[in-house]
Amino acid sequence: MVFHNFDELIAKVKGNPSRKIMAVACANDDHTLEAVVHARREGIVEPILVGEKAIITEILAELKEEIPEENIIDVPADDLQKACETAVKLVSSGKADFLMKGKVDTKIILKEVVNKEYGLGQGRLMSHFTMFEVPTYHKVILPVDGGMVTYPDLQQKKEIIQNTVDTLVAMGYDCPKVGVLACVEKVNPKMPESVDAAELQAMNERGEITNCIVEGPIQYDCVMRKDLADFKGLESRIAGDPDVLVAPNIHAGNIMGKMYAISCGAKMAGFIVGAKCPIVMVSRGSSAEEKYLSIVVSAAAVK
Repeated sequence: MVFHNFDELIAKVKGNPSRKIMAVACANDDHTLEAVVHARREGIVEPILVGEKAIITEILAELKEEIPEENIIDVPADDLQKACETAVKLVSSGKADFLMKGKVDTKIILKEVVNKEYGLGQGRLMSHFTMFEVPTYHKVILPVDGGMVTYPDLQQKKEIIQNTVDTLVAMGYDCPKVGVLACVEKVNPKMPESVDAAELQAMNERGEITNCIVEGPIQYDCVMRKDLADFKGLESRIAGDPDVLVAPNIHAGNIMGKMYAISCGAKMAGFIVGAKCPIVMVSRGSSAEEKYLSIVVSAAAVK
């Protein structure tokens, strides 16, 4: 199966027999709570809100939402580390299924996520999972990694692919199609990106990257349009139908995602994968809709 749009994902998650429990670190934030309330009203999550109770209850009152008092854990707004620690421990102790970042810098919550005593690391690379609904494409598309791993080497690219594929499989995908991007289709030793791409395809063919089809190096135009791949004489099993696009570095991935969102009017959802659970970690400046969709996708990915 594949998802063609976020509405299909929302329907899938709303059809789950029980709500997922989501711990929200530093929940005293308007946009965060607006997204959380939306997801709760849709029957997708039951939140545990960690942050300054007075601020949280005031925002909830403005949103005309009542959340059980035992689901609000009071931590002063200026004690960001304590709020993040508390939220992470809720997940690691099994009291919550996944984690969401509220009004706090990413580095502060990540420090708690990777804490060796109570954190959510599992000895593998964590990477950014971003899903876009682009009006001109027939299904959702995932450019990775535009938000976490800066200059991935070959092994890190392998782990980024496997993280992304494992998450899609958990959501119901059968065999995601992965294109490893470069500006050429042939290996050029002077272009390390093309060398890595070819090796990643070879790893997939050897069974070292599983549950997917990996092709590379491949140019963006050929992977997205089969007619262009055919015109160039490129034999491809994924041209015109990729699920995942692997960028050579964080700059290319980030630019690609922002082009989808700003120039193409795409909707976006994103979270961190590779930990023991999905971690909703969108920008503090992200809209309530983007945060809501990120909650939806994360809930769909909880194993």
